[in-house]
Amino acid sequence: MTFAPARYEIRGAVPGDLEPLLTLARELNTVNLPNDRPHIERLLAHTTKSFTGETAAKLRKYVFVLWDHEAGRAAGTSMIVAQLGRRGAPYIYFDVQSEEKYASTVDKHFHHELLRIGFSYDGPTELGGLVVAKEYRKAPERLGLLISYVRFAFIATRRALFKDELLAELLPPLEPDGTSHLWEAIGRRFTDMSYAEADLLSSENKDFIRDLFPRDAIYVTLLSHEARSVLGQVGAQTKGVEKMLRRVGFRYADRVDPFDGGPHFTAQTDEVTLIRATHTGVLGALLEDGLGGRCLLACDLEGPPFFRAVEARATVIPDGTVHANAAAVSALGLTLGDKVHCLPLP
Repeated sequence: MTFAPARYEIRGAVPGDLEPLLTLARELNTVNLPNDRPHIERLLAHTTKSFTGETAAKLRKYVFVLWDHEAGRAAGTSMIVAQLGRRGAPYIYFDVQSEEKYASTVDKHFHHELLRIGFSYDGPTELGGLVVAKEYRKAPERLGLLISYVRFAFIATRRALFKDELLAELLPPLEPDGTSHLWEAIGRRFTDMSYAEADLLSSENKDFIRDLFPRDAIYVTLLSHEARSVLGQVGAQTKGVEKMLRRVGFRYADRVDPFDGGPHFTAQTDEVTLIRATHTGVLGALLEDGLGGRCLLACDLEGPPFFRAVEARATVIPDGTVHANAAAVSALGLTLGDKVHCLPLP
């Protein structure tokens, strides 16, 4: 069957994606995808070894690229970190706790929020690195949903490689220059670093947080109004992600990022609706145009880019085989009888 690329495809990232990923990193500059050339070079080398199985399962990172064939550029990216937290590199967070105080002699009652630093050396699988270029965010194809959903399809088809809990860290409201009020109130005072300096350093090594941050509880009451107002809040740029996460089974974990106070959302992997809805079967027949439900159709590849997915129309019939539209089948380079993965889309 002739390979006829659709306009958009999602695939595993390869070393040649360095410049496209750097362009996307400049738009958001997060811990998982910092605007730093050496880091992205190492990340791409690491993701190749993850796809090929050359690195231990718990150390793997899988990066996906949403590619626009018409424009010849990356429209978005996302990532899976197989396990947060291990010896030498713990998963670090603030637990948001509550405490009540009452003095009968003056009849005063207070409810306080506390931040207490926490560490895990056997943490969850993280869904991260989600970036969609600004000019694609309102595309009718809902490209942000596609590059986000592909991670769930990938986890579902390789379930044994991932943890029983999934985590997504959402960005809180930040200042126009990218700084964080919570960092200024806490982090800078204990590290003598700017938010940008600490953010970049933490993408490689988090020891300084463990060594320098206070171990005792921090009373939120003592923080500035600006710092309190962003704690656990979701920034405007990630409101859509929060809505999607809640819809598929994630909930706020009363846990925040120690840098910027962004909320952590978690879910049991096997209870996430998208994991449960992903079906793997054999390609049985081609559908006529207009038939079948909207889905993400994906296939595994032996070599780079290792995994490819496109939007498709497909139907899973009672015997488990998958019938899909010809254009999507052609775009993936499939033939009847090949194994495919199908995740229904809203």
